[in-house]
Amino acid sequence: MAFATRHFVRAASSSAATAAAKKLLIKHVTVIGGGLMGAGIAQIAAASGHTVVLVDQSDEILKKSTKGIEESLKRVTKKKFADKPEAGAQFIEKTMKNLTTSTDAASVVHSTDLVIEAIVENLEVKNELFKTLDKFAPEHTIFASNTSSLAVTDMANATTRQDRFGGLHFFNPVPMMKLVEVIKTPMTSQKTFESLVDFSKAVGKSPVSCKDTPGFIVNRLLVPYMMEAVRLFERGDASKEDIDVAMKLGAGYPMGPFELLDYVGLDTSKYIIDGWHSLEPNNPLFAPSPLLNKLVQEKKLGKKTGEGFYKYK
Repeated sequence: MAFATRHFVRAASSSAATAAAKKLLIKHVTVIGGGLMGAGIAQIAAASGHTVVLVDQSDEILKKSTKGIEESLKRVTKKKFADKPEAGAQFIEKTMKNLTTSTDAASVVHSTDLVIEAIVENLEVKNELFKTLDKFAPEHTIFASNTSSLAVTDMANATTRQDRFGGLHFFNPVPMMKLVEVIKTPMTSQKTFESLVDFSKAVGKSPVSCKDTPGFIVNRLLVPYMMEAVRLFERGDASKEDIDVAMKLGAGYPMGPFELLDYVGLDTSKYIIDGWHSLEPNNPLFAPSPLLNKLVQEKKLGKKTGEGFYKYK
């Protein structure tokens, strides 16, 4: 009986060790989308020693992305290697060697450990992408979306790997912002979740965990705050300038809500709040704003168009 017990303990320990060993060590990463977010994610992954393929629709876009990554790395090295320019040059060279580009996602995911999607915030387009890549990626490959407002569960359901699907929400600018939200859907396995957390730490970020709820943590708190600022202004309770000053000096925020709305893009903010309103039409936090709708209709989208709540030269 004692022998049987010892044998069972050894077997259980061996079993636990095997389960722990199965946690995926992510080495090869495919990033879909060469915009600001995708390029930023590709940069930090390559800089931390991962083999990275950055994918977009055209070589022209990818050339622009690559150039942007190089420029960003130069800014990073000026601070990181201020007294060692040679080490900085070597760091840039090594990082760029870890990065390649492609216009054919299906052909490059066959050997990847992690696919991170950072394309347009459109569920139908994202689902079509994941559905296609699901056919070509190996069984072990984890899929993740960088979405900031859409349900990760809906994307996972477009694939056959719901247990190997999660959210990795990075913040802009990716090389500078330390936070990443790791999103666990009801189907995400613990192994997948832990692998995504480990990857987040490996690229130098501080991961926080959240369930698949609208806006996750940051945007769920931030977007209603910005919308309430707009309503305060709409009612005539305070000027937008005074609201911005109050939140900067009274709450210690680096930007006031109207400055932040213009920085994010009024169209982006409207898209998010409209989506949440359709999900929970009776939630007053998600109520649309007539003023925000008007500005978007007039193409006054913030800093990127030269005018939003404020004018920019």
